[in-house]
Amino acid sequence: MTLAPTHRHRIEITYCVQCRWMLRASWMAQELLTTFDGDIEALTLRSGTGGVFEVSLDGALLWSRKEQGRFPEITELKQRVRDAIDPGRDLGHIDRTRAPRDP
Repeated sequence: MTLAPTHRHRIEITYCVQCRWMLRASWMAQELLTTFDGDIEALTLRSGTGGVFEVSLDGALLWSRKEQGRFPEITELKQRVRDAIDPGRDLGHIDRTRAPRDP
């Protein structure tokens, strides 16, 4: 019996070397690789300049620091990746709403 190959995805994180954002990019890469183990064929860190921080999935832009005006929270980045590759996947505690704290 031969199983049909599953589509595996390519993620690219472009970060500004002038701003020294490599550690942020590599941490986000590690988080995505851990969460989407088996779904990611390749994750590339690409150096850039001029304050760039972008995350692309299969060539489509998922996040742009320039457009959003900020870095993504890791939870929202994981949700965007999930929504693009497997919308029915439960991300566990990331998808749970927090209960309000007592004062």
